[in-house]
Amino acid sequence: MEIKRIVEAILFAASRPMTAKQVQQVFPEIEQPELPEIQSAIDAIVEEYRFRPVELKKVASGYRFQVKQELSRWVARLFEEKSPKYSRALLETLAIIAYRQPVTRGEIEDIRGVSVSSSIMQTLIEREWVRIVAYKEAPGRPAIYGTTKQFLDYFNIASLDELPTLQEIQNLDLSMDNGQQPMQVKSEKQETSEQFAETAE
Repeated sequence: MEIKRIVEAILFAASRPMTAKQVQQVFPEIEQPELPEIQSAIDAIVEEYRFRPVELKKVASGYRFQVKQELSRWVARLFEEKSPKYSRALLETLAIIAYRQPVTRGEIEDIRGVSVSSSIMQTLIEREWVRIVAYKEAPGRPAIYGTTKQFLDYFNIASLDELPTLQEIQNLDLSMDNGQQPMQVKSEKQETSEQFAETAE
């Protein structure tokens, strides 16, 4: 019980997601619990918060406390600063990288049919949503891009497998175009689709 309380306090106070290993390293070396004990405590906390307005969520970088998705619009009213707005070109570029990675800038341009400005790539890198993963063995050695754990964290998912399928995104776009009300209960993939759409507005 004491370990669980300490782990809960550490995760609550942390300014970033933390893995079980990172939580373990916060303990003084002589008092460090075994990793299975830490993970067991985390699992118990996840279960304990299941029906609360706050949850302990596993994302790509580890575990973090956050307001549940269905309550986020209310909590957002506490903050005057609005989320940054991004251009359609930037979001299209990000989507191509997310779904086609690893991919070069030239390949992105072939898919979009227009050139990708340096400022778009710079913004994605500065946001830490995209990084250079390698350089292609070709003339000029173009950079090859991929998404980051910070990208997954931002969209509240743990892996690329949780991204909505292209068919799901198309269906969501069609329902919005037809003026249909979104369902009250959404799958995690649908929530992620809408986060992409909301960021684009």
